[in-house]
Amino acid sequence: MSGRTVRTDIARLRELGYPVHGVRGGAGHYRLGAGATLPPLLLDDAEAVAVAIGLRAATGVGGLEESSARALAKLEQVLPDRLKRQVAAVHQATDQGPRNTDTADPDPEVDPAVLTALATAIRDREHVRFDYPGADWPLQVEPYRLVAWQGRWYLVGRTDTWRTFRVDWLGLRMRTGLRFTPTALPGGDYTAFVLRDVASTGWAVHARITVHAPAAVVLARINPAVGLVEQRDDETSVLVTGADSVETIAVYVGLLGLDFTVTEPPELVDRIRALAARYERAVTPRQ
Repeated sequence: MSGRTVRTDIARLRELGYPVHGVRGGAGHYRLGAGATLPPLLLDDAEAVAVAIGLRAATGVGGLEESSARALAKLEQVLPDRLKRQVAAVHQATDQGPRNTDTADPDPEVDPAVLTALATAIRDREHVRFDYPGADWPLQVEPYRLVAWQGRWYLVGRTDTWRTFRVDWLGLRMRTGLRFTPTALPGGDYTAFVLRDVASTGWAVHARITVHAPAAVVLARINPAVGLVEQRDDETSVLVTGADSVETIAVYVGLLGLDFTVTEPPELVDRIRALAARYERAVTPRQ
């Protein structure tokens, strides 16, 4: 194309609000820059942060790494500095859990503004206060790390003890402005801590299932993130697991390929009975 066409297109981009910088001379060129406001991508600030966070997460998905990285680079090139800092805070404060243990339950919605606020508090070593199920009053927590796993976000924090909190369950209060001196997490692996803690506290539904097989046999058939296995005797063990629905637990325990006994919760017992009846009908010739 001609130089005139290029200049016309650049003028049009500038009219639309895109910051385009030009350099004259033999090595002259145009460059898209970051402006004081987000260019007209039909995204508000929260949406732009959400897209950038999603693209960063997608760079770890097989087959999407290169294209996601290119798209992220293009978006970050035009993000205002304040949004770049928010995206960087979330990225620096986040670990990714394993991707091969997902469930059929719908992913909960998480407010990008809450993620940004938590990530900023982690970066600034600032206490956060939030409402949380089971707590009679707002908790004041030292935030240390965000971990994304199975379509869910978890906050690793410390009160009197180390705990894992579901981000979609917490109701964030106003900023505290109170700083804290970091304490090292025992073992130092935030992702491993979340995976262990979620098995006993992080699900909407929890279950203890007696499996008629030694613990070593059960462990060989599950991902360690699915739950904890306790040895009962030489022939039986207990699988401590959970999910966001009894339907998911009922299906997962059947995939063990081992005999098991379920006595609680009652909803899980009823669901397994319903599945057993359905499977029986599936192999029984209809009259």
